[in-house]
Amino acid sequence: MLHKTVVELQDVFIYQQQQLILKNVQLKLEKGEFVYLIGKTGSGKTSLLKSIYADLPFEKGKAVVAGFDLKNIDRKTIPLLRRKLGIVFQDFNLLSDRSVEENLLFVLRATEWKDKAKMQQRVTEVLTQVGLAQQSHRMPHTLSGGEKQRVVLARALLNQPELIIADEATGNLDPTTSTEILALIREIALANGTAVLFATHDYRMIAQFPARVIQCVAGALVEEKDFQV
Repeated sequence: MLHKTVVELQDVFIYQQQQLILKNVQLKLEKGEFVYLIGKTGSGKTSLLKSIYADLPFEKGKAVVAGFDLKNIDRKTIPLLRRKLGIVFQDFNLLSDRSVEENLLFVLRATEWKDKAKMQQRVTEVLTQVGLAQQSHRMPHTLSGGEKQRVVLARALLNQPELIIADEATGNLDPTTSTEILALIREIALANGTAVLFATHDYRMIAQFPARVIQCVAGALVEEKDFQV
């Protein structure tokens, strides 16, 4: 079941080791919506993202992500939540001793896919979506940075997520490749009705691909209605 409202946070507080990081957080993301998350290093961007994929607890208020109540989620349920999320990090975290295809099959096995024909079909589908259909046999060390990030995006898409969380996903890439990857994420998200929360320091991309902007500043999450690059 796809949820129309993918993320709904109301009056939540985010702590890291007893330290208050963000207070009175309000955030709503709808199906298919693309939102930039900005803020200085240490402002709480990563803490917010970690809370959304249940790596840090939310305190007080209401926190619902992809239909899961994160205030009352238990350890056994967290893997089910994460299947609804596609996470794209700055560091590729690909398994260096396995081909592109094997990297993707590893994730499908880990998320309890059993049917080998369907697994192969899904790998082909996501590699086609990211423009790497002919590269499935290649090893990660033979890929460019942009190609690696396309594999990471393919990996994030395997379980048809309701939300893609991108944490500085283009931080290791040159400007041209960054633009290509962002355009690809937006195109795929639009086609699939997937919400995207895209944390970035690269304001040039916001100018190039305008969308809603929220900012972590002074321990709070602020909607930037008239963000100027």
